Amino acid sequence: MTGPTRSLPGAWISGIGLLGPGLRDWPGAAAILAGEALWVPADTVLSAPEQLPAAERRRSVRVVKLALTVGLEAVTAAGADASALATVFSSSGGDGHNCHLICEALASDDRQVSPTRFHNSVHNAAAGYWGIATGATAPAAVLCAFDGSFAAGLLEALVQVSVERVPSLLIAYDADYPEPLRAARPVPDAFGTALLLTPEPGATHFGRIRAGLTTAAADALADPALDTLRRAIPAARSLPLLAAIARGEAGRIVLDYLDHARVAVDFSA
Repeated sequence: MTGPTRSLPGAWISGIGLLGPGLRDWPGAAAILAGEALWVPADTVLSAPEQLPAAERRRSVRVVKLALTVGLEAVTAAGADASALATVFSSSGGDGHNCHLICEALASDDRQVSPTRFHNSVHNAAAGYWGIATGATAPAAVLCAFDGSFAAGLLEALVQVSVERVPSLLIAYDADYPEPLRAARPVPDAFGTALLLTPEPGATHFGRIRAGLTTAAADALADPALDTLRRAIPAARSLPLLAAIARGEAGRIVLDYLDHARVAVDFSA
């Protein structure tokens, strides 16, 4: 296998969050990814976290609910203070349903777009709601790299940990598009994951990772159905790494990133 051209210093994984089709949280997903339980496909169920004020809970859209749910799960698992964490939000696009409703309004005779629809259309909407929910004032990076968005976010979070020597919370998320947008961007459902990366091991941790670029092919999952999910939703390109973590299996995992380069992650349990 082709090795990384350059490797970033490592980070410890101190917390994990996950929500997706048939994957209700990280403990349940870990059992499935470790081969200890069967994956039963089911629509992703989203709800607005109670940490949001009532008005923001009503206004929050699918990607906001998704991002906050997985981020809070990772922070809670690590026993960390969400208000003090630097964050990296990474998504291949915004909220598809919100975009659909804006397009409908613009195609109507009225053409009036509600302020709520507008502010939910910006790419950093989830980061803004995170700040409201947690009181976070640390830096937040918001990225988009099409189908390579998880890998781009992972590299950014690792850079923050390596350079600043501070914990960084990566939140990667994508949600579905209704028709007719789905015909152009066929993301079938919502999937999100969060990794709290720290420069030193915490009281509890899931292992250590290093990452760099490679020209090797991306890894697939052994379960054909889960691999279909991996390929269908950009944030689910994280699943080979999450599967290695769930199994406690040290080694190199290659993740989708760019057409000409992938990200090789060396994981040690």
